[in-house]
Amino acid sequence: METETKAKLEEIVTLVNKAMIDPDIEIEYCIPEVSTTAESCDVDGDPYILVKYIVSEYTQPTRKIRVGRTALLNTAEEVANQVTFSIEEFKGEIDSVEMG
Repeated sequence: METETKAKLEEIVTLVNKAMIDPDIEIEYCIPEVSTTAESCDVDGDPYILVKYIVSEYTQPTRKIRVGRTALLNTAEEVANQVTFSIEEFKGEIDSVEMG
């Protein structure tokens, strides 16, 4: 992995962690050489962020947000904003289904 790409991914992880302080959201990273907290990672594909929304003990929907080459053309801040927007959107979708 290129040094510039690795530094950008590290910054994205830091920015997402700062922005997403929500007790109902668990975030796991599958970004080889940067942050790998997911139990199982697809290291052959694009790096991704796995988001789990804990609605209840039995309801924990997940979404995989890929951080591909195209996304990495943007700044770390722009990518982190896109990721946090996707997480908020995901949470809103689940809430609308759960709450009727």
